[in-house]
Amino acid sequence: MRHIHFDLDALRSFAVGVELGSFAKAAGRLNRSTSAVSAQLKKLEEQAGGAILYRAGRGMALTAAGEHLLGYARRLLELNDEAAAALRGIELEGWVRLGLQEDFGESLLPDVLGRFARAHPRVRIEVRIARNVELLERVGAGSLDLALAWEAGGNTLPSEAVAQVPMRWIGAARDERLQAWDRSEPLPLLALEAPCLMRTAALAALDRAGIPWRLAFVSPSMAGIWAAVAAGLGIAVRTDIGLPAPLRALDPMVVGLPELPVLGLRLYRAAASPAPAVARLAELVLQHVHATHVSDTARRYDATAKPARRAATPTGAVRRSA
Repeated sequence: MRHIHFDLDALRSFAVGVELGSFAKAAGRLNRSTSAVSAQLKKLEEQAGGAILYRAGRGMALTAAGEHLLGYARRLLELNDEAAAALRGIELEGWVRLGLQEDFGESLLPDVLGRFARAHPRVRIEVRIARNVELLERVGAGSLDLALAWEAGGNTLPSEAVAQVPMRWIGAARDERLQAWDRSEPLPLLALEAPCLMRTAALAALDRAGIPWRLAFVSPSMAGIWAAVAAGLGIAVRTDIGLPAPLRALDPMVVGLPELPVLGLRLYRAAASPAPAVARLAELVLQHVHATHVSDTARRYDATAKPARRAATPTGAVRRSA
């Protein structure tokens, strides 16, 4: 049996191209020519034994095999980068204080913090799960080094844009009562205690659309909101990030609700030039959010369509969902 040894550089070009939505952009980020990236993709397809990309309009899309390979590529690259960081920074020491919202706790805590702790055992990590306002206040006061939080207007903290994430109406997966919602009755809304960016946006959207509403359930935590949604007490407004399995994002056209705006997601820093341990954790957080939440939420690939004839140099844009 012939053993296949995937080229990590080729896998990185593939993964970065999908993340950026363009293999031409990936070539620029990785300081390679587009022809070099095309050659890497061709080699991956030869090793995979079939197409991993197909032509979709003016860009490229993933085949079913490409989707499978992407998952393995991300895992291999994460392990490779973790090993390299551990060897380079084995003496890295210090203290890192990270702030998160509940949306990210379930995935970031075991994944990113686990990898970081294994690679840098001498670094002490403290994590605070809190609301957006509190996180930004603590970063500004210097009691947190980093915070992954929603963009707040007028904030001057050092930060890096991560993504633009659409807000969604959230309901119970099997609850069809909204389909027959009596428009003469106020919409039962489930929300976090004020101040809350998403609560404010939802109420403003409903008021503009002339839809009456009532706060049917108010909670200080997301756990309470998700429980109330699952119980069918009403609908909430959040993003797809961290959405529990029993719940789903509703189609506003189907349930007769207004479109919602997008929120900017940013990584805030207490210092413009952070300590090495803080900078390394920030790098891992950004990698994780891009690889899991952002690309999977903002982009969907058609794995069921039949691959069309592929171009000789598949360096165009990777198709994004509308």
